[in-house]
Amino acid sequence: MAEANVKPKKKPFFARMKKYFKDTKSELKKVTWPSKEQLKKNTIVILVFIIIVGIFLFAFDMLFAWLSSLLTNIV
Repeated sequence: MAEANVKPKKKPFFARMKKYFKDTKSELKKVTWPSKEQLKKNTIVILVFIIIVGIFLFAFDMLFAWLSSLLTNIV
């Protein structure tokens, strides 16, 4: 019964770090990296999306600020 509670010993810290980096390197070899053209197109799409969202947020902020000023002037 006492043997069931015994925890397995951990490997030394540097051995675990070595295994981690080795596994990470092998996983990164499996990644399909985008080409330069794909990267440029995706970057442009993201920048345009950020600009559009920024414009919408600015517009709503101005709208709510205007409504807030109307409400505070009434009271």
